[in-house]
Amino acid sequence: MKINKTLMFMLQYSAYGLAAAFVFLIILSDDLRSNIPFLSPETSQYSFNDAVTSTAPAVVNVYASKLYQERVHPLFQDPLFRRFFGNAPSKPKQRRDSSIGSGVIMNTSGYILTNAHVIQDANDIRITLNDGRQSQAQLIGLDTDTDLAVINISLQNLPMIPIGDSSSLQVGDIVLAIGNPYNFGQTVTQGIVSAISRKRRGISFFDDFIQTDADINLGNSGGALVTAKGQLVGINTAIISSSGGSEGIGLATPINQALDVMNQLIKNGKVVRGWLGIEAQTLSADVIESANLETGGVLVTAIIRDGPAESSGMVPGDIIISIDAVNVNSPDQAIEMITGLIPGNEVKINILRGWERQELIAKIAQRPAAKMPK
Repeated sequence: MKINKTLMFMLQYSAYGLAAAFVFLIILSDDLRSNIPFLSPETSQYSFNDAVTSTAPAVVNVYASKLYQERVHPLFQDPLFRRFFGNAPSKPKQRRDSSIGSGVIMNTSGYILTNAHVIQDANDIRITLNDGRQSQAQLIGLDTDTDLAVINISLQNLPMIPIGDSSSLQVGDIVLAIGNPYNFGQTVTQGIVSAISRKRRGISFFDDFIQTDADINLGNSGGALVTAKGQLVGINTAIISSSGGSEGIGLATPINQALDVMNQLIKNGKVVRGWLGIEAQTLSADVIESANLETGGVLVTAIIRDGPAESSGMVPGDIIISIDAVNVNSPDQAIEMITGLIPGNEVKINILRGWERQELIAKIAQRPAAKMPK
């Protein structure tokens, strides 16, 4: 009798647990459910087909090429060489260098986001849509600081990708990478967000990447990183690899940053950023404590000659405490603040030199464009 009561007790509370779990699934938030793949009633299999269907048509293949002349070795022009070996080629030969990548159609006006390294120095850019249509593309502008570029095509009835909010991404979210790896044709791979705000990878000056383990390979550059909801959250840019192929560390530029760059490129053909002309590093905890810097600061390690910082009287060893009354806590924050300033405007910079606090006035200049590796 006692065993029966115990069994009934266990069954009763098991039923309560199952009921609670059922209620939880019913009221599961939209945000959580958005990362669960769709269960197809036809196949009874989980699928991301809805996300792919809404985004893939706007992802294009990008083909860029440039003509260059091969230099003729000076030895071939030497009279003694020509006397013994005859006439060697005297005119430079033309060669064509080609690259492949991907791009994302951002609106029905035909503006396409891609990577700067895909189309830089190209004199011929062509794209192929997912529906098979092809078109010549015009370069609107590129930004080597973020490795982003905008090109434009003149076609009708263009698909447009749904745009998400990259700031809402969390580690563990499901994402899909869409692009043209190895010119194999449009390919979709799936993974998760492995990390956010990956910095200082040396890939572009403004490193602030979404890291994913979705397979990204040569030809994926400029392609789309989308959520399980089918919203664009990143432009696939690079991989960290010892072999040259995907090893589970892919990097994408957040779409919020890419949109700002795109809008400036469309409007001005370039991105205008403020520049102070310094190199800086994070302060150690010991320095912060000994200097009694409650709000932190950054240490100036180098000054660019004839730059705004030098003109203001700043010297290496100064500690920047604030810029226009906003406290500075890290080099990344300082860069973000300075590049957001309008060239030509003056700013007040509070520094600590030795044990003395000073206020300097600097006239912000325009940041020189970064040079991309060949």
